[in-house]
Amino acid sequence: MEVKRTNFFAEVVRRELRRLMRKRTLLFVSFIGPLFAFLLISWIFSSNVPHELPVAVVDLDHTATSRQISRMVDATSIANVNCDFVSLNEAYSQMELGKIDAILVIPEGSEKDIFKGTSSKLALYINNSNVLKGGMLNSGIRKAISTYSAGVKLQVRLKSGMMQEQAMARIMPVQLRQVLLFNPFTSYSYYLSAALIPLMLILFVMMSTVLSIGEELYQGTGPQWIRTGGGHFLIALFAKLLPYTVIFSCVAIVMDVVLFRGLGMPLKGNFGLIFLGEVMLILSYQSLSMMLVAVTSNMRLSLSLGSAYVMLALTYSGLTFPAFGMSAFSQAFSMIFPYTYWVKLLISQSLRGEPMVNAIFPMISILVFILLGLLFIPLLRQVMLNRRRWGKI
Repeated sequence: MEVKRTNFFAEVVRRELRRLMRKRTLLFVSFIGPLFAFLLISWIFSSNVPHELPVAVVDLDHTATSRQISRMVDATSIANVNCDFVSLNEAYSQMELGKIDAILVIPEGSEKDIFKGTSSKLALYINNSNVLKGGMLNSGIRKAISTYSAGVKLQVRLKSGMMQEQAMARIMPVQLRQVLLFNPFTSYSYYLSAALIPLMLILFVMMSTVLSIGEELYQGTGPQWIRTGGGHFLIALFAKLLPYTVIFSCVAIVMDVVLFRGLGMPLKGNFGLIFLGEVMLILSYQSLSMMLVAVTSNMRLSLSLGSAYVMLALTYSGLTFPAFGMSAFSQAFSMIFPYTYWVKLLISQSLRGEPMVNAIFPMISILVFILLGLLFIPLLRQVMLNRRRWGKI
């Protein structure tokens, strides 16, 4: 009599695929949600850099010089000048309403002061509630004013009989040649999109893993799930997670297409290392999701903690605020997120083109998080078989 052998791993995979197709929430967080998030973020940052920000010029001088200054500020890519304001109070009220981002005041008598050879002091008010936007406005407007000022000084010295080379040497005795490395276009996409899009990926990885395992706990179907795996919890667990790992690996490829093709992010290093790091990142957050469900025995609490954990990773990754400027505690706290090491790997292999050996430490660090979650597999099995834990959402 021939004994029928069952492939328990394949049975669990088929069971999970059926659950995935039946449950719209699980299907959304596993496939539709990440793709929608990628497209949304790409659309938001499609212009790469902010430009034509509204700037008010309060011209109290009404001279050819003041009009030239206004035109030079308007000629910068960052500013869109509106000269319709007759007083600072009027312009300031519009800034309070959020309709303008900066105010340049040209006081009365500015042209006379310039022609007499004395300095004229202009006032610049910037809404710095958005630090990045405020910084770029400050830099752009100051550069325009400095260029005009240097032009005036040059004309004065040329009229006094100096040669152009001598006059330039007097005006700018020290010249700085600025070279922007790794992000020469000051593009938002090179760091904000590259940070937010992978963040959306790991957010949905964590949500799908918690939902997939947590629903077994909530519905009390854990024993059935384990029996489908032939009573081997490791087989049941890895077979359950495999479809999501494959799906999110494919989603990661779409993410790379969006980053490197759609948004034009440079790829100066090894793409194979980047993709391997992405797969490891997916596995690390799946592993940590298992740990959350095992420790809390509560699907809703695991989702809340997991979402907070993912979003904190962006704050402490060093992209929005440099890690070396953080307190010692914050620097240590940033090390508890796999995302922190993934960001280092992405930047080193995409923007900088660093040697492959520099990717070893970030990848080993991500591997530690994978192994950490695996330590909680016995506890997860115990929770799944404990009837008192069932039914808790």
